[in-house]
Amino acid sequence: MSVPHFTLNNGVTIPVLGYGVFQTPPDETVTAVETALKVGYRHIDTAAAYGNEREVGRAIDQSGLARDDVFIETKVWISDFGYDETLHAFDKSAGKLGVEQLDLLILHQALPGEFDLTVGAYRALEKLYADGRVRAIGVSNFMRKHLDQLLAETEIVPVVNQIEVHPYFKQPDVLAADAEHGILSQAWAPIGGITFYREGRHTSTLENPVIGEIAAAHDKTPAQVMLRWHIQQGRQVIPKSVTPSRIAENFDVFDFALTPEQLAVIDGLDTGIRGGPEPEDVTREKFGRDIPEA
Repeated sequence: MSVPHFTLNNGVTIPVLGYGVFQTPPDETVTAVETALKVGYRHIDTAAAYGNEREVGRAIDQSGLARDDVFIETKVWISDFGYDETLHAFDKSAGKLGVEQLDLLILHQALPGEFDLTVGAYRALEKLYADGRVRAIGVSNFMRKHLDQLLAETEIVPVVNQIEVHPYFKQPDVLAADAEHGILSQAWAPIGGITFYREGRHTSTLENPVIGEIAAAHDKTPAQVMLRWHIQQGRQVIPKSVTPSRIAENFDVFDFALTPEQLAVIDGLDTGIRGGPEPEDVTREKFGRDIPEA
């Protein structure tokens, strides 16, 4: 089946449901992406810091699909921030992916303590966009104040902001900031940040009784309910799995709809507790890593 699309603020369209490869080992990535493409996914989200761009490119090339049929998104890591450095980061990512043009290139994090490097990196994205080397540009893990700073010093409004969003952590202020600027919110860890909560006071969202009850009412799984929750609220989602049955399950979310009451109940599960790194604490000293050449 064909996947519905969102239209980004520059007119480019993106599937409402993508496939992510965060923490997918390189030796499993080709098979996993090939499986996703066979199921019907047409948006693949990777990142320079994931170390598997080359394998993503190989899977897409071996799929037999036309280049225009697959929406490729990747991210520039903070170690490559700065104008010239980010221009070179594009060359590294495009080389590994085996493409001349990227559909979407985004900054992986803000660098709050060195925001001049963040601005320089984004200006490089603007140059790549102007030159037609990328079809759209955006950011990831930017809080409201990071967006405000960026917009004050650059020209192009990001098309997306990829952030941690799931029933236990909804980030309403960031979602509101994105909406105010016409930025599409992309949800990473969309089915609950399962690893983050396994040892905490919260059970996995997959075991949450509220979500389970809604899933039973629709004859769907908890994961499918959470993905549907995002999509109906206007967020693009990027679930990740290497298990073929779950890859297919996560794609099967277009034949049912949650009621307004069910959406509100899931909203009410928000704990306000972040699972990933605190964006304000991201520094090159703490999180820097070398990104290999193509």
